[in-house]
Amino acid sequence: MKRVLSAIQPTGDMHYGNYFGAVKNWVDLQDKYECVYGVVDYHAMTMPYNPKKLRENTWDVIFNLLAVGVNVENLFIQSLVPEHTELNWILSCFSSYGQLTRMTQFKDKSAQNKAGEESFISSGLLSYPILQAADILIYKADFVPVGKDQQQHLELTRNIAQRFNNQMGKEYFVLPEILFTETPKIMSTADPMKKMSKSAGEKHSISLFADEKVIMKRIKSAVTDTGEKTDTMSPGIANLFMLLKASNKMDIHTSLMDDYNNNALKYVDLKEAVAQTLIELSTQFKAKKAEFLTNKKDIKNQIKYSSSQIRKIAQETIKEVKELTGLGNVRF
Repeated sequence: MKRVLSAIQPTGDMHYGNYFGAVKNWVDLQDKYECVYGVVDYHAMTMPYNPKKLRENTWDVIFNLLAVGVNVENLFIQSLVPEHTELNWILSCFSSYGQLTRMTQFKDKSAQNKAGEESFISSGLLSYPILQAADILIYKADFVPVGKDQQQHLELTRNIAQRFNNQMGKEYFVLPEILFTETPKIMSTADPMKKMSKSAGEKHSISLFADEKVIMKRIKSAVTDTGEKTDTMSPGIANLFMLLKASNKMDIHTSLMDDYNNNALKYVDLKEAVAQTLIELSTQFKAKKAEFLTNKKDIKNQIKYSSSQIRKIAQETIKEVKELTGLGNVRF
């Protein structure tokens, strides 16, 4: 089977943008590919953070992923596989400083740091795309499922892999291909011109495990039309329809879309349908998570074991890379 690699940062509660944009696809891909999914806690260190919170968030994301259907044997925690950081250093010697400074996320996040009280910008923020490349290449992944906003990082990964192969004179690293998710970006219901995100503020995201009343409030207050009505569907309405489609509620989606096309759509009906759909999903996920949490110790041991098994792939890659680059196993 072809191998798929994807990862998520432990930055707190998972929201519907994360789920529909990436994680739902992870679950579906498990039937078609050999899947390796990581919770990348090293990446969460590039911005100011709380150590205790990082550890809590890491395990919380693990339980969230299990609750939505990711198989335990496919999961690893990045810091339990130290070979990632070893390959990171090696690949940094095959990476261009200029290319790193042009990465969109570096420019955005460094600007965000400058706007704060402290202007400290860690070198990790600049170089973390190399670690991201190491995450992918160490497992020789054939495919990486990403959204459009991550395309630049995967292109960098391919560039690094190609440069390594050229300098070593061997087609060693697989050049991973992009698997775009079918669902476009889920936007904020409070501002449909912005991507759904926790960092934008509380009202700009809807937790996958939110209380029913919170979900209802977020959807009922969702922005629909802004400015004068035109023949083109407004971003707010399009986003609500996208939530229905992403939830596989195609019968409801089709019925309400017919109403829209016939100028008979009542926004209250659309919002009610979306709210009930998300509440239904949240109820399922919360029940599954509660079930896993009753067995917390065993689950943590299973994740440590799956990480150790997945690490064997990484160890073999590092052994081969060291041989190619003249490191280790020095012959006297």
